[in-house]
Amino acid sequence: MARPDAGIDARTRRGPGPTHLALMLLPALVVVVMLFGGGLLLGVLQALGHLPGAGLERLSGMHFGRVLTDPDFIQSFGLTLYVAAVSTLLAAGLSVVAALALNRMAARWRLVHFVFQIPLTVPHLVIAVAVIFMLSPAGLLARLAVAAGLIETASEFPLLVNDRWAIGIILTYVWKEIPFITLMLLAVLQNAGGELIDVGRTLKADAWQRFRHITLPTIFPALGAASLIVFAYTFGAFEVPFLLGRTYPMTLPVWAYKHYSDIDLMARPEGIATGIVIAAVVAMAVVTAQALTRRARKRGIVL
Repeated sequence: MARPDAGIDARTRRGPGPTHLALMLLPALVVVVMLFGGGLLLGVLQALGHLPGAGLERLSGMHFGRVLTDPDFIQSFGLTLYVAAVSTLLAAGLSVVAALALNRMAARWRLVHFVFQIPLTVPHLVIAVAVIFMLSPAGLLARLAVAAGLIETASEFPLLVNDRWAIGIILTYVWKEIPFITLMLLAVLQNAGGELIDVGRTLKADAWQRFRHITLPTIFPALGAASLIVFAYTFGAFEVPFLLGRTYPMTLPVWAYKHYSDIDLMARPEGIATGIVIAAVVAMAVVTAQALTRRARKRGIVL
C-alpha cells in the first residue's frame, strides 16, 4: 500500500519545477535586465545618434558606418585581433603542457598547485605595472643587463613596452591567463582522463598516440571553451593596452575610450558604436564557449 505522502516525497526529490524556479530567479533577473539591459539600450540609442546634449536626436546608422569605414578602426581592429589571438594561442599551448605536468605530480606536489593559482588573484592592472617596472628600457631587466655587461646603456635594451608588436601586452595576458586555462584542463584530466590513458597503455600506444587520440580529444572541449573566454576578455580589455600599448595604432577598447572621452560630444556616438562592435565580438566568443561546454557535458566530461 502506497504511503499518502509518497507523491510529496517524489516531488521534493525532483526539486522545484520550471515555474517555481523562474519565480525564485525573477527578482535577480529584473535587476540584471534593468541595469544591463537599460544601459545597453541607452548605448545603442546613443550610437544611433540619439544624443540630445549635443543636438542629436534623429536615429541613424551613420555613426556605425563612419566607424566601420574608418582606416584607424580597421587598423585598431587588426591589432586587437592580433593581440587577442596570439595571447590566447600561447596561453592555450602552454596551459596544455602545464596541465599535463601538474596532473602527473598531483599527489606529490600540492604546493605547486597552490603557487600556480596565485596569478588568478592578481588584477591585470597590477601585472601591467609590474611589466613596466620589469621590461621597460629603465626597468629592472635593462639595469641587470647593463650591470652584467650585456649592453652598454639601458637604451640598447629591446623595446618590449609600447612596442610595435605589443609584446608587453601579450606577455601580460599569457602570464595571467595560463593558470585559468590550466586549472580547467586539470579538472578534466583528473575526472575523465586516467582510465582512458590506462586503456591506451594496455593497447601498447606510445606517449604521442595517447596524447593525440585520448588526451587531446578529452580536453579539447574544455580547452576550446576556456580559450574562447580568454579571447573574449583580451579582445575587450582596456587597462593593459592603455598602459602598455602604443599611441597609434591603439586597440579597439582604447580607441573607443578616446572617442567617448573626447571634448567634442559629436565623437561620443562613434566611441559607443565601437564599444558595441567589441561587445558583439565578445558575445559571439562567449556563445561559442557555451556551445563547447554543452558539448563536453554531453560527452560526460566534467567542467
